[in-house]
Amino acid sequence: MARFSKMQVINAMASTGMVPVFYNKDIEISKSVVKACYEGGVRAFEFTNRGDFAQEVFAELVKFAAIECPEMILGVGSVVDPGTASLYIQLGANFVVGPLFNPEIAKVCNRRLIPYTPGCGSVSEIGFAQEAGCDLCKVFPAGNVGGPSFVKNVKAPMPWSMLMVTGAVEPTEENLSAWVKAGVTCVGMGSNLFPADIIKAKDWSAITNKCAEALAIIKKFRK
Repeated sequence: MARFSKMQVINAMASTGMVPVFYNKDIEISKSVVKACYEGGVRAFEFTNRGDFAQEVFAELVKFAAIECPEMILGVGSVVDPGTASLYIQLGANFVVGPLFNPEIAKVCNRRLIPYTPGCGSVSEIGFAQEAGCDLCKVFPAGNVGGPSFVKNVKAPMPWSMLMVTGAVEPTEENLSAWVKAGVTCVGMGSNLFPADIIKAKDWSAITNKCAEALAIIKKFRK
């Protein structure tokens, strides 16, 4: 069962402005990454459902975070069907993210008051997702859909829209400032935040520093 309410989850994403996106089959590496992000100021973390037995790693991660990172809100990503959403919610997912919009997932999440952030590649998809109760929609793949200008142009006629962007997001001032100025609620960042060489070297302090720097940039350019 989720430890945090729907409002707490959305507020954490919006207030920090960044949700790291990560997967590793090794539970110890995953624990270290979550802890490093937490120490860098991250308060919402997306563990993606990408590998075999990913749900087993996630279950252990939830138990670890509850003790070692008590304010960390863990959610699951890469969810495309309601069965998978139900499984992860049962394991303690506080939010569900997907690369696409599936109305059946919205029903499962709404029943438990779990935020569902679906991937949307058009204005119509965002509208349909909002009708289904999705407060926060994910623009994906953000770089291919149209970049910061897409976000800006969606929010012009639909200023109430809360958008997270994933894909083509980098932990640099040039990149993050463009997304923030366009009006995103938060960014989702994966491989650019967790370079393979850093993970291999287990340089957890480097990840902590990357997170802290990215969050500082986001704060700097927010109105």
